[in-house]
Amino acid sequence: MPRLGMGTWHMGESAAQRATEVAALREGIELGMRLIDTAEMYADGRAEEVVAEAIKGRRDDVFLVTKFYPHHASRKELVAACERSLERLGVDGIDLYLLHWRGRVPLEETVEALERLVETGKVERWGVSNFDVEDLEELVRIAGGGNVFADQVLYNPARRGIEYDLLPWCRKRGVDVMAYSPLDEGALAADRRLAGIASRLGVTASQLAIAWVLRQEGVCAIPKASRAEHVRANAKAREIRLDEATLREIDRIFPPPSRKQRLEII
Repeated sequence: MPRLGMGTWHMGESAAQRATEVAALREGIELGMRLIDTAEMYADGRAEEVVAEAIKGRRDDVFLVTKFYPHHASRKELVAACERSLERLGVDGIDLYLLHWRGRVPLEETVEALERLVETGKVERWGVSNFDVEDLEELVRIAGGGNVFADQVLYNPARRGIEYDLLPWCRKRGVDVMAYSPLDEGALAADRRLAGIASRLGVTASQLAIAWVLRQEGVCAIPKASRAEHVRANAKAREIRLDEATLREIDRIFPPPSRKQRLEII
């Protein structure tokens, strides 16, 4: 899975912004940010339609991720939800299909439905989102549950709780971690302390925050950028290498967890 991609939360909410959003995603593809993350929930499916326009004629260049609602996680509902997403995305298959968060449908039923989607070729691989260690432990005990490919969770310098147990658990078992909101919904871009460190490195606070996430083995970042200039700036984060002194300075501002923390969700 590509290390740096693009999120689409809030895309598709304004028809006036659609062309700008499509252009931003296309710019990212050109820059090698091949992972695009979306969800049926985003703008009631319209974000998937924005993605469809952006990847038209470029399907083979993209690692496509979308997510389904918990109330669509049953045997009956999941197949229909997948078909709707495929239609909105204008594709024949999804590279990674994620359960958006855990709901009332038993995990056994959801895994069975996901495995069937893999068998039929509608989905290449599947994963989860907003699952903590206890949820993952339960998941892998289910028949087929060990095929979980990724867990998409909130992770950035200001939200480091997963480092205590979730990140080590995933790394040990080969489960990729997708870090959503790596800029903490824009708060880190405006953080003066982080900006001070970034300035000395000749980068922006946003680029520093993304590079900080990417330093972790087995972790990818999916910042949302609805304008091409933001995408170009984000892409440069791949070139940043953080030394130990810089990492210690960030640790002083945003201390790593010293105990188990409840999984944070936005």
